Amino acid sequence: MSIDSTTKLSNQDIPLSLPLSAATLDVSVVIPCLNEANSLAFCVKKAVVACLKSGLQGEVIVADNGSTDGSVAIAEANGARVVKVSQRGYGAALKAGIATACGAYIIMGDADDSYDFSEVPNFVEKLRQGYDLVMGNRFRGGIKPGAMPALHKYFGNPGLSWLLNFLFGAGVGDSYCGMRGFRRELYHKLDLRSTGMEFALEFVIKSSQIGARIGEIPIILWPDKRGRPPHLRSFRDGWRSLRFMLMYAPNWLYLVPGGLLLVSGLFLVIWLLPGPRQISSHVTLDLHTMVFGVMFTLLGTQVLSIGAFAKVFSYAARFDRGTISLKRFLKHITLETGLLAGGLIFLAGFVGCVSIIWKWASSDFGHLYEIRQVLFWSLWLFVGVQIIFSSFFLSMLGISRETYIGDYELK
Repeated sequence: MSIDSTTKLSNQDIPLSLPLSAATLDVSVVIPCLNEANSLAFCVKKAVVACLKSGLQGEVIVADNGSTDGSVAIAEANGARVVKVSQRGYGAALKAGIATACGAYIIMGDADDSYDFSEVPNFVEKLRQGYDLVMGNRFRGGIKPGAMPALHKYFGNPGLSWLLNFLFGAGVGDSYCGMRGFRRELYHKLDLRSTGMEFALEFVIKSSQIGARIGEIPIILWPDKRGRPPHLRSFRDGWRSLRFMLMYAPNWLYLVPGGLLLVSGLFLVIWLLPGPRQISSHVTLDLHTMVFGVMFTLLGTQVLSIGAFAKVFSYAARFDRGTISLKRFLKHITLETGLLAGGLIFLAGFVGCVSIIWKWASSDFGHLYEIRQVLFWSLWLFVGVQIIFSSFFLSMLGISRETYIGDYELK
């Protein structure tokens, strides 16, 4: 029997359950559900039929997030095992369902019948080829008319996928596809934290960080059968996704802009220290520009400090899994190293400022002409103070119950 998204199935078409043996399960199909009575039966039946026809030993798990429309009874009547999840959220439902899964491979997909669960054997076959995570790609498989809003199709999904690949090197074409398969052991390595829609992004980000082998297969996206508005809100959820990716990429969020501010600020300060610079017949850069250079340098130092805090926190909290360079850096850069560097920079600035004050006092506190030197040496004094206090806070962040960074053991 051929099954597509428009096929109507009755209980006479298929057995109501799969022949399960927990010791030999090949695949677990996990479906998150919240009031999906109009479409859930199609999803469960297609998954059951796909496993039976392909000879896979499997199970279908419906992770119910508090449905009140009879979805639970529908799932059980069509051969699924229901896991009731009290904590609301897409990610919370999936994590609860996956936690009870017995299959070596796990396939997840939405309960709105927009994904064809007849594709389950194709995901399993790809996983058996050695891939750790197999993503569905709706753009390669086809998007049926009315299945995806134009804003998502042409801007939202392609834009988020591009950013995900740029920041993390994931190499996926459809980062938010709700149908994907993965090995059980991969899931346990990832330590996923998200309980909302960010679960889908966190999965790909952390898989990329640990070097998991990621593949794709083309799938078709069909118009959903929910008969109600989707839970997704385009701009709110788009911002949540962007925010989430940036928080997982402290190098790009903090270190790159901070470094650019620091370098450009130092360039302006040192370049203008000897005197004004003539850019053209009408443009001269002088003290005002040098003041901005000092501000850029201090701001860049501050942003870099916050970036260092974020990197250490993400490691200690196990958000960032690709931390080999961070470990090497923190093994050599200890609290004492930071205090020494900050102290020397502060001392240089302090001596420079005292020298200027001494000259000023020698002139009976007349006109102060060495404004450039005041800006220059004050800058180093402030930067030194900032490095000293940042070093203390960085060392504090490195101490956790399970992981020790810097002066402590790295596990």
